Amino acid sequence: MEKSSSEDSSIHRSPSVDSRDSAKPSTSARDFGRGFTAGAFYEFKKCNMARGCLCCLKYMMFLFNLIFWLCGCGLLGVGIWLSVSQGNFATFSPSFPSLSAANLVIAIGTIVMVTGFLGCLGAIKENKCLLLSFFIILLIILLAELILLILFFVYMDKVNENAKQDLKDGLLLYNTENNVGLKNAWNIIQAEMHCCGVTDYTDWYPVLGENTVPDRCCMENSQDCGHNSTSLVWKTGCYEKVKMWFDDNKHVLGTIGMCILIIQILGMAFSMTLFQQIHRTGKKYDA
Repeated sequence: MEKSSSEDSSIHRSPSVDSRDSAKPSTSARDFGRGFTAGAFYEFKKCNMARGCLCCLKYMMFLFNLIFWLCGCGLLGVGIWLSVSQGNFATFSPSFPSLSAANLVIAIGTIVMVTGFLGCLGAIKENKCLLLSFFIILLIILLAELILLILFFVYMDKVNENAKQDLKDGLLLYNTENNVGLKNAWNIIQAEMHCCGVTDYTDWYPVLGENTVPDRCCMENSQDCGHNSTSLVWKTGCYEKVKMWFDDNKHVLGTIGMCILIIQILGMAFSMTLFQQIHRTGKKYDA
């Protein structure tokens, strides 16, 4: 009898044991489901944050490049207007007749406009080819600026001598018919900067005659005041005046140069970040 009772008790206890044993897998499965859900939610949230940062970068790059593109269009328009209305305005050097203010503004405006266009379209369309072209153009411009800056400081003395001599040779074209722009440029600079000639007022003697300078060299401008007048003209040459102006404003010019450099580096970094993200996700160009 005792044996049968013990067997009965074991039989009665077995369902509870089985129920506990069966409950363990369900609890672990529930914990696994919770962990999987939490992990998936974290990854989804992380992807949303990355997508939001990328979208912000994309539209910020588009906005800045749109501003640059508009500035480039404005510079191009000003350059064309100068070229049409003023002729060869500010063409001081006879060795480089194409190096006029109008042509420089046109060239700078074209480069800024093309670069801004590539950045705008590449960012908004998420086009890898355009973004890479934008990066390469900025890199070439940056390297060219650094090379020219280094060469200028290495050969500064030769640059000064050649520039002075070239400007003096350009004075010989002051009264010629096809160089009205050069004449206007010299008159404006001498009147605004209170200077005369390249190194001094005597630079005009081989051009206009002994003791004769342009009327804009006079301290008190009047008709024919530059004839036979040496005491009431500006004695300092315009080349020295320009060097003094650069020296007085070197901090401002340095700040502007640093801002341009930072903008170029940020543009390169943003374009490469966007390029790598598009390459990683495998997104193609959608027309």
